[in-house]
Amino acid sequence: MLAPRLARIILMGALLSFLCITMLNVLSAGLGAGLDLAALACVLAIFALQLRHSRPQAHRAPWREKVAALGAQALLTYLPIFVFKAQWGGMAGFLAGSLLLLLPSRLGWALYAAVGLSMALPPAFEGRPFLDSFYLGQSTLLTGLVVFGLTRLTELVRVLHDTRGELARMAVTKERLRFSRDLHDLLGYSLSAITLKTELIHRLVPTHPQRALTEIHDVLAISRQSLADVRTVASGLRDMSLVEEVANAEGLLTAAEVNVRVEMHAGAMSQQVSTVLAAVLREAITNLLRHSKADTCLIETVQENGRVRMRVENNGVDPDYRDPSAHSGSGLGNLTTRMHEIGGELRTDTGPDHTFRLVAEAPAFPERIPSGGDAVVPEPREPAA
Repeated sequence: MLAPRLARIILMGALLSFLCITMLNVLSAGLGAGLDLAALACVLAIFALQLRHSRPQAHRAPWREKVAALGAQALLTYLPIFVFKAQWGGMAGFLAGSLLLLLPSRLGWALYAAVGLSMALPPAFEGRPFLDSFYLGQSTLLTGLVVFGLTRLTELVRVLHDTRGELARMAVTKERLRFSRDLHDLLGYSLSAITLKTELIHRLVPTHPQRALTEIHDVLAISRQSLADVRTVASGLRDMSLVEEVANAEGLLTAAEVNVRVEMHAGAMSQQVSTVLAAVLREAITNLLRHSKADTCLIETVQENGRVRMRVENNGVDPDYRDPSAHSGSGLGNLTTRMHEIGGELRTDTGPDHTFRLVAEAPAFPERIPSGGDAVVPEPREPAA
């Protein structure tokens, strides 16, 4: 809060300086102690009103309240002129500045100019030279601009300070969401695979120990990959390969005794698109294993007219099935956000015979790709079905 406080101190210093100049002018006239005290009382009242007008969001006050405050300030500005003459003219600058601060732009500037012109009259009534009238009018307009400018600057400094704090909080929140989203996308698949293979190992140990040993090696490999994924999320480097993810999904589903059919005609695409589609495929396979009793699955990826479309379809959807684990996740929501970031879309629907279909479609090379995401993924070879 140092910057807003400093701006406020500067504004207060400027206002007090103008008040002191007016008081010095009044005291130099030698009008007597009684009138000097009256002038001091008027100066303090104007100062209080000006602080009210220079506070943040003062222009949002009700119209009646603003008119009453400006009326009081106008009386305290013009009535003492009959007693203190031109020596009181400096107070008109505060009124001019307040008009600019509180009133609509067109009306405020018109009245601001009128106040400046009106201050040319007191020296004329006293029989002073024209230069004195010009000086008092010009100094009134200048004081009004200073009051208006410093008040607006103080408010802008406060708004800028608050905005910087809000941007910092938004950046922290965005990073937390990124970390949560990436952790879910990367680890949800791996942990589901570990759970599946561990259950398979539990069944195989009594009757097929050698195959169980092979599955244990796979679990170790997946665990190491999960550790690497966690480090990847922490470092912000989240590149994945759609081709590798399709191969991993095919192997995992085969181990889960799901008949897999893969059709890969994805063509070349940017690394960013490959990463997002790989994350979508991971979530689709995770949902298949956790929320269905599928025995067939189709993974199809094609590219047409510069757009890549991936379709994952499986049977075995049980409307009454629910994942018993707590915090089952919000992966599809995360992936919808990711697809929108690359100009794509994600659609899901349930078809006849308890089938579930997920379709992700995006441009192969989005127009706006963050730095480091413009690598090109070559066209993959079609894997064996």
